[in-house]
Amino acid sequence: MFRWYVVNTYSGHENKVKQNLEHRIVSLGQQGAVRSVVVPTEQVSEMKDNQKVTVEKRTMPGYVLVNMDLNDDSWSLVKGTPGVTGFVGASNEPVPLTQPEVDRLLHKEVATAPRTRAQFQIGESVKVVSGPLSDFSGEISEINEDAGKLKVLVSIFGRETPVEVGFDQVKKI
Repeated sequence: MFRWYVVNTYSGHENKVKQNLEHRIVSLGQQGAVRSVVVPTEQVSEMKDNQKVTVEKRTMPGYVLVNMDLNDDSWSLVKGTPGVTGFVGASNEPVPLTQPEVDRLLHKEVATAPRTRAQFQIGESVKVVSGPLSDFSGEISEINEDAGKLKVLVSIFGRETPVEVGFDQVKKI
């Protein structure tokens, strides 16, 4: 029975392990036992040089998902792949993922817009470049990555006033 299993790898070597595993599946004739090997990723929007750039980030660094029919041959195939440190679960009995876990990890539930990641830190000085408060400078007091907004303390008439702006409305000073 084909189930999804999580394989532990050296962090940063996920794609190499995927390539090695796919090569070993073909060379050892195990195509019938292993259906697919997936490195879970997501699209993330980042601000680079005041430009919004979409990049692919690993959602589970150090792990690879394998859809396979677990038997002694397929277990040793995966376990013997360079870069694999083992399965998630008991040392000799890997635990398969449930269907909701698989759907969540592989983003099957809903196609969402790329998530924006802040390139800012609390306490950092920024300048507002668009909107009604353009040309004002201030210090970041709060970061809301989910909404893609910053709370910036801007000096208006000599008083510090918190202002909420989008990531794309400010630039670092």
